[in-house]
Amino acid sequence: MKILLVEDDEFIGESIKDYFEFQGNKVDYYSNPKEALNTIHPLYYDIFLFDVNMEGMSGFNLYRELKKYVDVPVIFITAYSDIDHLEEAFELGAADYIKKPFEFKELELRIKRLLFKNINYIKVNDNYKFDLKKLKLFYKDKEVELTPNEKYFLEILFQNIGQVVSSELIKDYIWEDKSICDNTLRTQVKKLRAKLKDNFIKNVRGSGYKIERA
Repeated sequence: MKILLVEDDEFIGESIKDYFEFQGNKVDYYSNPKEALNTIHPLYYDIFLFDVNMEGMSGFNLYRELKKYVDVPVIFITAYSDIDHLEEAFELGAADYIKKPFEFKELELRIKRLLFKNINYIKVNDNYKFDLKKLKLFYKDKEVELTPNEKYFLEILFQNIGQVVSSELIKDYIWEDKSICDNTLRTQVKKLRAKLKDNFIKNVRGSGYKIERA
């Protein structure tokens, strides 16, 4: 996932950038909205995250300029709680609006809901596709039998397709608060691969796992 983040509070901006890059996403961060406008190639991104109240140019005006050229969903980040700003955001075409302070996990969930809400299947190659809503894997339209943990493993990889997902994040996602060693995860992956005729799950040594785009 490729994210354009524009936030003039550098502590918040760097923290958001670190959070999403740790999960293998690409984040271009700018604290100056005019610099972002003059530098970036907007077609490159999957989603925009813009603070509303920034010096020199508001997040609303930055999006007004960029939407002349691209149709990329935007989530506005703001400390405002009044209905007028909320109304302006959605009239402008905001996909979502999140109020400070917030948990980064909440922001992550909002982004994934936006990017995947209209997607049922993701195709891996000519043989395999994954149903994101029902968490089912199909080989030539025949369902592959999966355990619950295998479904969750594939879900997080497909939600971040093309990006490396760290082993730590995968373990937290599948087993939640349980303490799981790397060997348990490797065993899980080995058993899943044994069910596949095409090994589309890539191990990135020292980092985690990924599924390449078709």
